[in-house]
Amino acid sequence: MYSRKEIWQVTYPILLGLLAQNVINVTDTAFLGHVGEVALGASAMGGLLYICVYTVAFGFSIGSQILIARRNGEQNYRSVGPIMWQGSVFSLMMAVAILGLMYVSARPLIRVLISSDAIFEATYEFFTWRIWGFLFAFLNVMFRSLYIGITQTKVLTWSAVVMAVVNVFLDYVLVFGEWGFPEMGVRGAALASVIAEASSLLFYLLYTYYKVDRKKYGLNHFGRLDMELVFRILRISAFTMVQYFLAMAIWFVFFMALERLGQRELAIANIVRSVYVVMLIPVQSLSTTANSLVSNLIGAGGTSHVLQLLHRIARMSFLIMVICVCLCVVFRRLVLSVYTGDATLVTEAMPSLYVVCGAMLLASLAFVYFNGISGTGNTQAALVLEVVVQVFYALYVIGVGMVLRAPVEICFTTELVYYVLMLVLSLVYLKKAKWQNKKI
Repeated sequence: MYSRKEIWQVTYPILLGLLAQNVINVTDTAFLGHVGEVALGASAMGGLLYICVYTVAFGFSIGSQILIARRNGEQNYRSVGPIMWQGSVFSLMMAVAILGLMYVSARPLIRVLISSDAIFEATYEFFTWRIWGFLFAFLNVMFRSLYIGITQTKVLTWSAVVMAVVNVFLDYVLVFGEWGFPEMGVRGAALASVIAEASSLLFYLLYTYYKVDRKKYGLNHFGRLDMELVFRILRISAFTMVQYFLAMAIWFVFFMALERLGQRELAIANIVRSVYVVMLIPVQSLSTTANSLVSNLIGAGGTSHVLQLLHRIARMSFLIMVICVCLCVVFRRLVLSVYTGDATLVTEAMPSLYVVCGAMLLASLAFVYFNGISGTGNTQAALVLEVVVQVFYALYVIGVGMVLRAPVEICFTTELVYYVLMLVLSLVYLKKAKWQNKKI
């Protein structure tokens, strides 16, 4: 059973890594927010479309992470490397195939999704530059799964810091054309993100080569493509791939509904979403830790302690989020003004921010228990649970956003519905279902 100190030792590098990594989202939104509402809307829609596709790779890496963590818990360290390298080859193959598909289909796809001509053109411009990041991001998540799986998470912080520094600098010079660089607007933000992801991958490669005991973890031998091992990873990750894709696709439906309300509403939603993503960082960090530690604990024969571990992590998550919510509410105007100099826009965004803060308190618990289910290896059950929750979420979004055309803050109450359902169903599964003997 892991102590709070041990949980935190795994969590805090993930948290710092996610914090630095999300600088990409924050800086893109902040810089483009000062360009104009169309640019802000384009980064929201283009960025969400990119993330929807990216979650396919992220879901695959979670399956790899679960397997790596289980082998690490069993002290079968030599089996870690083959999982990592075979998964990386398959992930790169996916990146190349999806890049080609998206490049060809981007214009008709975005045209179907976006009604405003101005936002459509800007989104297409942003997305066709941004998708080159797949070639690097799809490999980055495999290195992330490796280091989380073996609980050596400090490297995630340094990698993300490298990515954040590169992205902030390039956003500044490429969006506005500073220091002799061309003024590229939304294209500059997209290109900055791609180069930042490439720099992160380079860091991972150098760190793994020079700092990791490659022989211990079986990373010193690449070998041929082993489709049997790839299919073993896919048997676990196929469900997480679909699960994460659905989770982001429903966000896209949410923003489609708001885009039809107007550019102003879309701008408000993008600003609040950016704050939302930052507030999720401690929750995501602890839930990622829960996923890895549950798998390690089961591998070490500690199945009976899984629920106790999840309760401990959930309490830590909730207390941290109470502090974050209080700070966000007290300094609400300062937080929102990071993204726009328009005082009216800041004021109009406040009601939505309050709703999101309430949702975050529920998310701090729901994410931990939900990721605990994936950590047991039963990713199929996690997918079924996600689908059930998404159906209710989608119906609520369509009803409130598209039929009733309610204000933005009312639309954001969908997050309350989402996390209540996720929390309740996750707890019911963990207490009632027979997951203890799941073999992977």
